[in-house]
Amino acid sequence: MRSALIILLLFAMSATASAQTLQQKKVDSVFLLVKLYFNAKNADAVYNLTGDAFQKEVNITNWNTIANQQLFPLGEMKESKLMSFVNNSLATYKVTFNNVTMQVFISLDQKDKLETFIFKPYIEPVSDKTGLVATSNPMLSIMDKQVDSVARTYIQKANTVGLCIGIIKDGKTSLYGYGETVKGTGRIPDGNNFFEIGSITKTFTATLLAWYVNEGQVKLTDPITMYLPDSVAVNQSLKGITLLNLINHTSGFPSIPDNLKETVTDPFDPYKDYTKQMMYSYLKTCRLTTAPGEKYAYSNLGVGLLGAILQYVSGKPFEQMVAQIITRPLGMLSTAQYLNPLISPRFVSVYNSDGLPTIAWDFDVLAACGALRSTANDMLKYAKANMHPGTDSLSKAILLTHKITFTKDVRIGLGWHVINVNSIPYYFHNGGTYGSNSFLAFNAEKNIAVIVLSNAYEPTDPVGAGILRELMK
Repeated sequence: MRSALIILLLFAMSATASAQTLQQKKVDSVFLLVKLYFNAKNADAVYNLTGDAFQKEVNITNWNTIANQQLFPLGEMKESKLMSFVNNSLATYKVTFNNVTMQVFISLDQKDKLETFIFKPYIEPVSDKTGLVATSNPMLSIMDKQVDSVARTYIQKANTVGLCIGIIKDGKTSLYGYGETVKGTGRIPDGNNFFEIGSITKTFTATLLAWYVNEGQVKLTDPITMYLPDSVAVNQSLKGITLLNLINHTSGFPSIPDNLKETVTDPFDPYKDYTKQMMYSYLKTCRLTTAPGEKYAYSNLGVGLLGAILQYVSGKPFEQMVAQIITRPLGMLSTAQYLNPLISPRFVSVYNSDGLPTIAWDFDVLAACGALRSTANDMLKYAKANMHPGTDSLSKAILLTHKITFTKDVRIGLGWHVINVNSIPYYFHNGGTYGSNSFLAFNAEKNIAVIVLSNAYEPTDPVGAGILRELMK
């Protein structure tokens, strides 16, 4: 029997490795309750586990019909296994019922209620690639072999295409390419190929904020209502939110605004048509799920709004601020939101969770949360600037982004999260779109940084963390 219940699959980019264990435990706990109530055929109890977004789409009457006519006839949930936990948000479970195997997709809202709750027939994953994927790795040094041992577990998967890895260790820089920039071409990615870096963009936004703070144009403690139109600022829910809350994800905002889905004209490019007017329309009536400053909850909306505020302060578009304050001073000439015709041929093709071609994301008002594209060579320059800042204005801004501002459940500065790999702390951020993934972590004292860029949906966190473990043995 075929059953598919698809409810409001939200477009989350990336969260943090430091929060992942806690969030995964929360999701697992809710799933165990789902399983308990499902096997008892208690539709009302399952429904009580769902949040406002789900219940807005499906009322209790319709849910009971779905549960009793489509889901409960599948039989009891027998064995279950977590297959993936994408972007610290969406869990996929393989669940064996009496006579059928299904995939159950689950994500939680900020109140730890079910937001995504999907049943689909289980499809066995395509077998991994059998032949060794091509690489530029010379396999000469110990580090070459360490990198290869980790990279192979990723690039040999059926749904991955290309991988570019940059490493700084003991003052030396190394680059490794695996796979293809475009399927079927045989061109191995190198340090000059553009990739979507997704939410690593947020660390650039954090640096802009720090720069304007140091210039005296804004304060971290400024309430966001100072920079919003009067018609928006009258919303009492916004009164306690500061600029700091936006960049360290403690604003109480959801990951994305409720009205984003109304603007989506292409489900594979969800952010491109979300305008400032739509954002202000949401902010006029929004309600927070937690008090500002009380709880970490990753928010693309919050950082996107911060970018809009900084544009208001500076009078410049986001990309222009990034270029003037960060990338040009650092010599990062291959980092941009928009790629002109001269450099766009260096942009890799991107591929979805099944390894099929998809499209790169475009952004409007929320650009500051994930719009940048860059190369491994440029990201190595960025990592060096963060590890060994100087004394100029940009370096002082970078240092401010490293100052820890929140420590409940996660450790986060301005944008940058702190994760531990083998008990060593690293400043970290990752990124993910529907066709790309990225990872950046560094430790200045150890003089080590790892950058991983992929043109596939498959998360790169295991690659980045795996390489760090190998290099620090």
